[in-house]
Amino acid sequence: MFKVFVKRNARNYLASLSKKEHQQCYDALVKLGENPFRKRSGCDIKKKGGEEEGYRLRVGKHRFNYWVGKSRLVVTVEEGFQRERGYR
Repeated sequence: MFKVFVKRNARNYLASLSKKEHQQCYDALVKLGENPFRKRSGCDIKKKGGEEEGYRLRVGKHRFNYWVGKSRLVVTVEEGFQRERGYR
């Protein structure tokens, strides 16, 4: 079981969403604690190119960048954004 930490930028993004979107994204982030590497229904996970531990979670039009800690027991969600913003 992994511990999921959501940083301030991602928390602020979640707070700005509608109630339905917030719940969908929150549920997907909680499920990262079970297995942060496996794709599942309603969300898509991809390894980010060029980064050793970086991944991207897609929930509808929302994206979350997260990293899996070296111990493989910690998931840190760095930021959330909509697809239209693009990747920086």
